[in-house]
Amino acid sequence: MSEDFEMSEEERDLLAGEYALGLLEGEERARAAALAAADPDFRRRAARWSGRLAPLLDEVEAVSPPVHLWTRIERRLSPAAAAGSNVHILRRKVNLWRGYSAAATALAASLALFLVARPADRTAPPPPPPPIAAEPLVAMMSSEGSAAKLVASFDPDRKSLIVAPAAGVESVPGHAHELWLIPADGKPRSMGIVAPGAPRRMAVAPPMLKELKADATLALSVEQTGGSPSGRPTGPVIASGKLIRT
Repeated sequence: MSEDFEMSEEERDLLAGEYALGLLEGEERARAAALAAADPDFRRRAARWSGRLAPLLDEVEAVSPPVHLWTRIERRLSPAAAAGSNVHILRRKVNLWRGYSAAATALAASLALFLVARPADRTAPPPPPPPIAAEPLVAMMSSEGSAAKLVASFDPDRKSLIVAPAAGVESVPGHAHELWLIPADGKPRSMGIVAPGAPRRMAVAPPMLKELKADATLALSVEQTGGSPSGRPTGPVIASGKLIRT
């Protein structure tokens, strides 16, 4: 057993690694087992190796190297090195590399299986519902007793409202025509000023998009220049109509 105590630190660590990974056979395995029983330092080294990798090797089949491998390796080494401890160190390193490779393969396979088979996290919040796609809408606007007639259409792709005065919307000095959206809650929201005699594309603000839907009402009122100062219609409503799907 005295030769075991003459091993270098590297040789002892490599032997402990081979022993922990189950790579030794015959006399070398018996030698390492006796060393583990008698030498606390060797026992600690083997335990460290076992804690790192050994559990993973249970899932990996052993693969033997080709029988001619060592012959080729020894031929590449000088005669002196082949006869000395360098050959033993090299063999141990190759064995450990084989163990590392097997362990890494098992780790990757276990991780892939975990990712596929793990149950869904019930504590995670559900994914948000997909956004509701906007739809094309149109409103035919008119009013009894008024000559004003307009067509308003909502373009969902460009998120804009196209307002085309067809008749009866004329410039009035000191006044403007303001368009209002009246959703289900009955509270008017200003959409902007409509120019008489020419179609106008009006951008719809994001907060108002969710209110722009079928059955909401569009209305046109006569206000002072620049629009209503109160945020609500103050002048007469000369045309209105409900939005419908096209």
